[in-house]
Amino acid sequence: MKTILTLLSTLLIFVADPLIDVPFAAIEKAFNAQDAKTIIIHGKEKLMLNVLDKEGIYNPAQASLVLSDFFNKNPKGNFSFVFKGKETEDGVYSFGYYQTNSEKFKVSLHFHKVKNEMKFETLTISKEKK
Repeated sequence: MKTILTLLSTLLIFVADPLIDVPFAAIEKAFNAQDAKTIIIHGKEKLMLNVLDKEGIYNPAQASLVLSDFFNKNPKGNFSFVFKGKETEDGVYSFGYYQTNSEKFKVSLHFHKVKNEMKFETLTISKEKK
């Protein structure tokens, strides 16, 4: 009986882990493919984008255009998350780096739970100083 309770407790902890719901792998893969539309699919209906100090609130179609423009100007980069935060009342904060041959950019995302999934509401891309 003790073994069954331990197993059930472990399973509940694993299933209840909020980071499972955050689409880190899908976003990382989309950044590496420079697939703006797939990245934006993981965002809320209204997104705050700040791309190289150009900030605005966008619907998904507009946000996709802004992100596509960034990728067109900074092609063939590699992206990976460096920090994947834990869920708090304020959501989940994460960041990673997008590295091209000549530039390095910090990418920050802030996620919130929308219904039963985590969607990001802000995406910030800033140039790293050398």
